[in-house]
Amino acid sequence: MNIILKISIILAVGFLGGKLAGLFKLPNVSGYLIVGVLLGPTFFNFVTPENAKSLEVISELALAFIAFSIGSEFILKDMIKYGKKIFIITLAEVIGAIAVVFAVMYFIFNRDFAFSIVIASMSAATAPAATLLVIRQYRANGPLTRTILPVVALDDILGIIAFGLAIPLAKMSRIGLRPSFYTLVLTPLIEIIGSLLLGFAIGFILAIVLKRVKGHNDFQVASLVAIGLGVGAAKLTGLSPLLTNIMIGTTIVNLLPRPDKAFNCINDFVCSFYVLFFTLAGATLDLSIMKAIGLIGIAYVIARGLGKYIGSFIGCLSAKAEKPVTKYLGLALLPQGGISIGLCVVVTQQLPEYATAITTIIMFSILIYETFGPIFSKFAIQKAGEVNGLDNRQALEEEDGFDNFVCTCVHEGSGS
Repeated sequence: MNIILKISIILAVGFLGGKLAGLFKLPNVSGYLIVGVLLGPTFFNFVTPENAKSLEVISELALAFIAFSIGSEFILKDMIKYGKKIFIITLAEVIGAIAVVFAVMYFIFNRDFAFSIVIASMSAATAPAATLLVIRQYRANGPLTRTILPVVALDDILGIIAFGLAIPLAKMSRIGLRPSFYTLVLTPLIEIIGSLLLGFAIGFILAIVLKRVKGHNDFQVASLVAIGLGVGAAKLTGLSPLLTNIMIGTTIVNLLPRPDKAFNCINDFVCSFYVLFFTLAGATLDLSIMKAIGLIGIAYVIARGLGKYIGSFIGCLSAKAEKPVTKYLGLALLPQGGISIGLCVVVTQQLPEYATAITTIIMFSILIYETFGPIFSKFAIQKAGEVNGLDNRQALEEEDGFDNFVCTCVHEGSGS
């Protein structure tokens, strides 16, 4: 079938899935994923593995757009004020996930150290895409919402560091070689610092351009060029496209007087990409892996979720976070996706003897968390009372503006 026709059908089916999910009070993204599974190899095989491979560029661009949007949460003045709290919470939930997963694999299932430490390190990263779309769909705003996205972005960085440390430790335990300082520490740091520097350079140039252009279309084209350059240049140099585009967004939000123009023009453009991305993500999930997964896969899913929740709870208590953040943040950190899939590729290259088992468990985890994670995210922001928080905030701002206007008029009237 013609690939453009197939993309159109995938987009249409994903759109309908989102609408059907809405009828059942579920997040749209859950609908995209579920109908995607129906299109995949488990049921109708409309989207074959070859199709999914050829359409990877859509997923790459969608993740880049999401990363760019997440960068808007890293406002420097807020990070100075709340950065320590965000770091404490993120570090705690990353350590929590890794510790619980490692303990379950090593002590309960008696897997060797190499297997346990690698799969535990892969449990740290959170997929930001599903959570971001749930926040946008329900126009959420409040302490929990403002904490989620910086934590998700930072835990991806810490997750990459943890995985970078786990691989050489695993190799050392397998063949008795002592890892060098370069492979143990410098390799992950080079990737992270290099990605951030690349993102800053592109974001700095974009900020200069956006200060000189006018009009919605100009903002949109310039921003799309920058995001595309971020993806392409990062892949060319072996850096992280996700971290690069987070840094582009971070640079823009701190250098432009009106950064919302750049982010709004991208948000107006990318809705169809998100529908395609999640529908295709569902189509790549093969339910037949559930037959081969066994108890260890189920244990991994439970251990990761438990570790994330306990870690974030302890981190929030340590950082004296607001009560809704402490109670519900862990539920919004469950989705697992793109980064974990990318790390599976590294495992295949570096530790091929573990590749099949680890990839199967991770894909099963993604199937569960990407399907049900958005539901938990919705539950969290709902219980925190932050659904439609943006509308309430705008209403308050308008009310404050009206009150100020009235006071000004009264003052001027009394002065006359």
